[in-house]
Amino acid sequence: MPNIATSFSTATADVSATIKRIRLPTLLGWQDVKQRYRRSIIGPFWLTISTAILVGCIGLIFGHLFKAPMKEFLPFLASGLVIWTFMSSTITEGCTAFTSADHIIKQLPIPLTVHVARVVWRNAIILAHNIVIIPIAMLFLGREFSLTAVLSLLGFVLVTLNLMWVSLLLGTICTRYRDFPQMVASLMQVMFYTTPIMWMPRLLPQEVARYFLTYNPFYHLMELMRAPLLGTVPDKTHWFVALGLLAVGWPVTLLFFGKFRRRIAYWL
Repeated sequence: MPNIATSFSTATADVSATIKRIRLPTLLGWQDVKQRYRRSIIGPFWLTISTAILVGCIGLIFGHLFKAPMKEFLPFLASGLVIWTFMSSTITEGCTAFTSADHIIKQLPIPLTVHVARVVWRNAIILAHNIVIIPIAMLFLGREFSLTAVLSLLGFVLVTLNLMWVSLLLGTICTRYRDFPQMVASLMQVMFYTTPIMWMPRLLPQEVARYFLTYNPFYHLMELMRAPLLGTVPDKTHWFVALGLLAVGWPVTLLFFGKFRRRIAYWL
């Protein structure tokens, strides 16, 4: 019990210190985005343009394959791809949150959670650029936004909080085991096809949907942001799953991170 209490207090102290210095990860995140698109005229909007082209091409092909109305399918696809890019990039980059910042960790005594918050904030900035694709697609097809779109902000908060603990947990594990990031990247590729992004949930038979939807955490998290943007209120199941993941994920991650926090610098 003393070891558990010590691990938990160590981790919470690190997270609290990061919250007190919240400007640091936000500045580092901004700097990452600026550095990535340095001397580029369009900057981060290159990713927005490529995503928009991808939405248009996939939308035309899969829309006809599934015989889905383009007015319904294209916004569904656009919102799904944008949200998935945010979640997938955050998780895969979270795996290298500590290894990519090894020069800082070895030289400066700043909270380690700062580097995880930096990854999440960096991808949130890119999400803010890509999100413009959704209203453009809806306006182009003659669909209107409803007030339920405001709920997507609450969904974003829950999704981000879940991505934080996942990135912190994976970042700690991947620092010790360097083959783990490749495993995570492969898993995310599989989850991309098993999550309703390019296909709509109603296309699956009921008995199959139970496995690909009910037991898929990415589907529940995605719907918290996508459903309001498309004019519907997320099902209560999605809220319960997101809150349940928070209730279980954060305590487990804090205990794990607190136990190995001091070893991270040596693993680098």
